[in-house]
Amino acid sequence: MFALLFYRILLLSLLPIVLIALLLRSKNNKQYRQRISERLGFISNSIKPDGIVVHAASVGEVLALKPFINELLTNYPALAITVTTFTPTGSAQVKKLFGNSVQHCYLPLDIFPCTWLFLQRVKPQLVIFMETELWPNLIAQCHHKKIKLLLINGRLSKKSLHSYSKLKALITPCLQRFDTILTQSQQNLAHFIQLGARSEQCLNSGNVKFDISINDELAQKQTELAQYIPNHRKTWIVASTHQGDEKLALLAFTKILAHFPQLLLVLVPRHPERFQSVAEQCQKQGFSTIKRSDKKVINDENIWLLDSLGELMATFALGDIITMGGSFSGSIGGHNPLEPALFKKPIIVGNDMSNFTEVMQQMQHENGIVQLKTPATTTSIDEQADELANSVIKLLSAPEQQHILGQHAYNVVLANQGATQTTLQQVQSLLNQ
Repeated sequence: MFALLFYRILLLSLLPIVLIALLLRSKNNKQYRQRISERLGFISNSIKPDGIVVHAASVGEVLALKPFINELLTNYPALAITVTTFTPTGSAQVKKLFGNSVQHCYLPLDIFPCTWLFLQRVKPQLVIFMETELWPNLIAQCHHKKIKLLLINGRLSKKSLHSYSKLKALITPCLQRFDTILTQSQQNLAHFIQLGARSEQCLNSGNVKFDISINDELAQKQTELAQYIPNHRKTWIVASTHQGDEKLALLAFTKILAHFPQLLLVLVPRHPERFQSVAEQCQKQGFSTIKRSDKKVINDENIWLLDSLGELMATFALGDIITMGGSFSGSIGGHNPLEPALFKKPIIVGNDMSNFTEVMQQMQHENGIVQLKTPATTTSIDEQADELANSVIKLLSAPEQQHILGQHAYNVVLANQGATQTTLQQVQSLLNQ
C-alpha cells in the first residue's frame, strides 16, 4: 500500500515534466500535442459507458488484437467496445481498422486524478490489458471499483522479470488485482507467478499473435501495392526499423548489390517521425530512393521507403526475403516475425529477439527462420552487415531453400492458432460473474 501511495505522489509531482516531454516529442510528431485533454482523463461525452475497454498501446498491439476485437464486436453487439492507445500511430490504426464500430480515446496518464476522471466517464464492466502493460494506479482503481480486470497475451521475459523484481512491492499487488492473467506460454506463466501472481489466476492460453489470416481487405491492399513494384525485380524488405537498423541494412545492401544489382530494398521505419530522416539517409548514401507517399511506380530506383501506416502486413506478400528490424541493437528485442510467416516468406532476424523467445524457439525447431549469430554488443556494424548480406545472398541464390523456409514458418503459425477463442471464453466468464 505504501508503494502505491509513493507511486501516486511521485507521478503526480512529475505531471508537468511529462507534459513538457509530450510537447518536446511533438516537435517531430505534432499529434503528441493534440488531444492532451484525453491524456489528462477528460474523455468526450460521446463515449458510451458500461462496456469493455481494451488497451492496445501502439500499432503492433492494435494489429495483433484485430481478430480478438472483431470477435468482441460480434459476440457483444449491445456493449460499447472502447479501444484505447497511448501513441498517435496506434490511434490512427484503430480508426483505420475499425472506423466507428469501436469507441476510441487515449488511455490517460497513470496519475490518480487523470485515471479517476477516465473511469468516472467510461464506467467499464471489464478492462483488458495486453502483454506487460501494467498501470498500477489505474489497475488499483479498477479493483477498488470492482471492475473486472483481464491481462491477455501476457509476456514477461527474463530481462523484464529481473527489472520488475526491483519494484516487487508495487508490481506484485498490481498483478494480484487481476481477475485472470492469460499468458503466451508456460514459461511466461512461470515468470508471472515468480513475480507474485497467484497460480490460480494464471492460465497459459497461447499467443493471440498467431491468430492472423489473409482476409479480403488485406488481399485488396496487396493488389494495390503490387502495382508499384516491377515483376522482374527481386525484393528484400527490412521492416519495423529503429535508429541504427537503416545504417546496417544499407551497408549490407551495398554488398548484396554486387551479386544482385537489380535487387529492390524496401525500408519500413517503425516510427513515422523518422520517415524523412531515413529518406535523407538513403539519398546521402547514394541510393536512388522513392517513397510510398510519392505514389509512383518504381523503375530503376534502389530503395522504396514505405512511409505509410497500416500497409506493412500487405507489403510482406510482395517480398522475396523479409528481415525484421529491432533485432540488431540488443536493446529493442525484435519485432513480430509471424506476419511474414503467414505469407510463407523466408525470414532473417538479428541476434536479439528476446521479445519473441517462445516464437523463435518454435520457428527454429521447425527450421523456419534464419537468425544471425553476431550480437551488437561484441561485434562491429561491419561484421553484422557482412553476416546479414551473406544470409540474404545465400537465400536469393537458392529459391528452393526460400520456399522451404517460408513453408516451415507458415506451419508454425497454423500449429499455434486458437488463443483468441480461449481469451473470449475468459471474457464471457468474467462478464457473467
